[in-house]
Amino acid sequence: MSKTHDARRVVITGIGVVAPGDVGTKPFWEMLTAGRTATGTISSFDASPFRSQVAAECNFDPAAEGLSQRQIRAWDRTTQFAYVAAREALEDSGISGETDPLRTGVMVGTACGMTMSLDREYAVVSDEGRLWEVDPAHGAPYLYDYFLPSSMVREIAWLAGAEGPAGVVSAGCTSGIDVVTHATDLIRDGAAEVMVTGASDAAISPITVACFDAIKATTPRNDEPETASRPFDRTRNGFVLGEGAAFFVLEELGHAQRRGARAYAEIAGHAARCNAYSMTGLRSDGKEMADAIRAALDRARMDPTDIDYVNAHGSATKQNDLHETAALKRSLGEHAYATPVSSIKSMIGHSLGAICALEVAASALTIEHSVIPPTANLHEPDPALDLDYVPLRAREAQVDSVLSVASGFGGFQSAIVLTGPGRTQ
Repeated sequence: MSKTHDARRVVITGIGVVAPGDVGTKPFWEMLTAGRTATGTISSFDASPFRSQVAAECNFDPAAEGLSQRQIRAWDRTTQFAYVAAREALEDSGISGETDPLRTGVMVGTACGMTMSLDREYAVVSDEGRLWEVDPAHGAPYLYDYFLPSSMVREIAWLAGAEGPAGVVSAGCTSGIDVVTHATDLIRDGAAEVMVTGASDAAISPITVACFDAIKATTPRNDEPETASRPFDRTRNGFVLGEGAAFFVLEELGHAQRRGARAYAEIAGHAARCNAYSMTGLRSDGKEMADAIRAALDRARMDPTDIDYVNAHGSATKQNDLHETAALKRSLGEHAYATPVSSIKSMIGHSLGAICALEVAASALTIEHSVIPPTANLHEPDPALDLDYVPLRAREAQVDSVLSVASGFGGFQSAIVLTGPGRTQ
């Protein structure tokens, strides 16, 4: 570990959330700790022809969130989510007017980019798919922006007045962790003092639903949409598609202390691995995720016994929950059996690239409030899964450190360790 990394510590001083349920960090946390689910039958289009017809949709009104008619017309739903979440994070941090623009950067994560607008515009230019040679004259004037996820970065940079490092991380379902850790490293390396970072995805569209139907990754439990997401349960049969965004203000610790900022948590360590094995397959022994966890703990200078809670990937697919449980046992050893583990996907679904950012937010809030969110819908434990998955009800507990993990198509495995802001290294 370099001396630069030793000296420069990074804390979260602002959080903003758009998630299924009501918009905002406070409603998000209240829903999680109440164990309520936001999953239901898809309402944004007619999903009846599809195998899976359930999703966790955001109750989001862009006009009510203060977006102008011009912004609403020009921006994809993914950008609207990102902007509203980043605005809340900036307001929460109280950092406006206290940063050097050239030392402030923006990194945005996404798995799918502007799926909904691209889906809609293709239908327009192809006359609902009737024309093989599409007519671009009928496309929206913002079509090029929809093609480039970096258009989100531009909007957040303008919002934050950031003129420093900027970019996009798109690594599938691990994007939400990977973008936060990349932003963290920019601060640790001295490239920035402040980073506005997070992830957004709004991809509940026919093309996305069709893609996951094709590989049978999503649940067909259409008759029970409110309880369709069942991580670690014996009856689990696929994930529930979601949408949302979570953004953060990250600061170098000294910078935050000098301005008297409140810190939710410190980003103590992180790591990523790839299994170089399969696009969708996972080894049953969880080796690659375990390797990422151990590397993240090493970077944080922590032992497995230091972890108080694991915010799980917990997608509710048969193979993921087995893979993840094996990885936790392999990396944490006997301490895995004493460590609470839960999946918030049971309540808000799987919002692809955004979900890990939402899980980082939940992890920081767990430290802040000393409450562990439950795994909802876990009524029938799977005998093959024998850890403490915090079923059904939230649990009060002193939590000083959280491990959050992610697994994505392509074999990507990521881990991040958050600790209380008062911890010394």
